[in-house]
Amino acid sequence: MSTGDHVDKYDVKKAHRQLYAPSAKEFAVVDVPEFRYLAVDGQGDPNTSAAYAQAIEALYGVAYTLKFASKRTLDRDFVVGPLEGLWRADDPAVFLSRDKQAWEWTMLISQPTWITEEMVRSAIDDVAKKKAPPAIDAVRLHTMTEGTSVQILHVGSYDDETPTLDRLHNQYLPEHGLAFNGDHHEIYLSDARRTPPAKLKTILRQPVKPA
Repeated sequence: MSTGDHVDKYDVKKAHRQLYAPSAKEFAVVDVPEFRYLAVDGQGDPNTSAAYAQAIEALYGVAYTLKFASKRTLDRDFVVGPLEGLWRADDPAVFLSRDKQAWEWTMLISQPTWITEEMVRSAIDDVAKKKAPPAIDAVRLHTMTEGTSVQILHVGSYDDETPTLDRLHNQYLPEHGLAFNGDHHEIYLSDARRTPPAKLKTILRQPVKPA
């Protein structure tokens, strides 16, 4: 690793390109190793829920504080990863029907392996003192290993995911003898504030196991 202004930046999308650059045409089976994430849990419609907006605010506040602290104290820089989300419900049919009030979620931002619990706690304390976002106390470090998963790139509005999810749930998985083995996972490669809905790029991932 070089030093000074030429510190090599870790970028999860480049380090794990096979997981962050899937085809938009075909489902792909991948093996997802252990990752660490900043995480906040919540429930409700992400378009209207104050809790969702507060979760995102707190996550990014801590993520950027960690980035700068890592560069300053460890001389290790990294690109803040894309926003990711785990989505679940008592009745999975609410995802196909887009009944968003019934959705439960865990919003995530991946972290490099060298980010420790102590560093996260320090970053949370710093953000709490400077900005005090409402959801700051809900931020936690979450470790997850999804293992065998099926994923595809969706290009377009989030509300247009239904046909792809229907194809995954009712065609691809049954035809390949697979069943759900964890929460529906989405990775948001585009900034929804700056990208037209028709051009949004979202990875749709489903951990699976033999049926």
